[in-house]
Amino acid sequence: MRKKAFLVLAGLLAVLIAIACAGPKSTIRPVVSSPAVAEAEEQKVELTVYNQNFALVKDRRDIELEKGLNQVRFSDVAALIDPTSVHFRSLTDPEGTVVLEQNYEYDLVGTQKLLQKYVDHQIRLVTDDGTAYEGKLLSGTEDVILQAEDGTISVIKLESIKEISFPELPEGLVTRPTLAWLVEAAKEGTHKVEVSYLTDGVNWHADYVLLLAQDDKSVDLNGWVTLDNRSGATYEDAGLKLVAGEVHRVPKAQPQVVRKEMEVTAAAPPQVEERPFFEYHVYEVKRPVTVKDNQTKQIEFVAASGVAAEKFYVYDGLRGFRVTYYSPIVTPEYGPPTSKDVMVMLEIQNSEEAGLGVPLPAGKVRVYKEDADGGVEFVGEDSIDHTPKDERVRLYLGNAFDLVGERIRTDFKRIGDKAIEESFEITVRNHKAEDVEVRVVEHLYRWSEWKIVEASHDYRELDASTIEFRVKVPADGETKVTYTVRYTW
Repeated sequence: MRKKAFLVLAGLLAVLIAIACAGPKSTIRPVVSSPAVAEAEEQKVELTVYNQNFALVKDRRDIELEKGLNQVRFSDVAALIDPTSVHFRSLTDPEGTVVLEQNYEYDLVGTQKLLQKYVDHQIRLVTDDGTAYEGKLLSGTEDVILQAEDGTISVIKLESIKEISFPELPEGLVTRPTLAWLVEAAKEGTHKVEVSYLTDGVNWHADYVLLLAQDDKSVDLNGWVTLDNRSGATYEDAGLKLVAGEVHRVPKAQPQVVRKEMEVTAAAPPQVEERPFFEYHVYEVKRPVTVKDNQTKQIEFVAASGVAAEKFYVYDGLRGFRVTYYSPIVTPEYGPPTSKDVMVMLEIQNSEEAGLGVPLPAGKVRVYKEDADGGVEFVGEDSIDHTPKDERVRLYLGNAFDLVGERIRTDFKRIGDKAIEESFEITVRNHKAEDVEVRVVEHLYRWSEWKIVEASHDYRELDASTIEFRVKVPADGETKVTYTVRYTW
């Protein structure tokens, strides 16, 4: 009987196989039951970071593809990825490998997610006092509500639960953000594939340290790349490029993530190579760099010593005032508030002749100076914009303690229906033991048509509404600058 039954089953199986073979052939191969997962032994990552809080990630891996349809999965991608920017390609067979479908799976595992997925399914939990519950989950939004086999309903407070057991991970939940593709391959075997995408949350800027010489006429400069990764991914041994410049993007809100650690990396120069690229500048780190998630990393990218510098003083009594012309201002009492502070400025020429001559990305500049006891003290800081070579870098370091400025109006009169004259006296007092030069800046704010009809010192025009006097102020003395301006319209 057993032998006869076996022969009947074998015959039936043969018939079914014959029918299947005789049927029409499918034009699309079935998806392989075990998806090809892009978790390769050999992996190379390239990271190009823009100083606008985003980066381009290029991830290259070796994966096994079968001829026909394959499911390919990439995990360890950035949590702040822009899924619409993802591009998958086979470097081994780019023409014969076609992406039919692309998905970004970001429904991450969590207690609330699991509870939502297991509504109307059996779970088991244990409370802090050791009581065990088992039953069908009716709700897990606020409290956990279970229904036992006998119909009994139990309500358990979430804060009192010690352990929850789920039979398995529900479909659709992932432990890490994952990219998934449906790929049709014409060539079977190992493929080297490249996946590129844009992600937010990676930013960089430059930080500079200047050591000012004793005579204030030169500086030693060190520039550091400060890289901040809050993208939700770690990039191991990545090829790192940094792009300086303003790349146009459609703006969108940026999530806030807490910074956790900072790492400073220093190596023998040169470790960063600069070159122009399109209308920007690229700084490429010449060694692999690991950029951890929630990490700030610094890498030195420029160093120069003996760079020519000039320290000078500026008195701008209307500092911060913005001149805007709508119509002539003829009210005698009108006048912006004035300041008595005299600014300390430091200027360096970014040229080879001055000892520098390299593109300087935007960033913060901190200036130090050696004290008489040999210690280095902080004397001020400022920020700079992207500065090409052969352009000036001007820094505002603070206000001079021993210099005081005073600005008063001495006269105002109308000299016709469409003309006025206004006179000022600017006094700069020097309480130092040596003579100094001070640049006195004046803003001509009443109207665009103006003429200096009288002045005690020579001046030069800085722009259409600003003039500057350069005056010597003796030690423990003062200098007065007077001028009269005529406005006509």
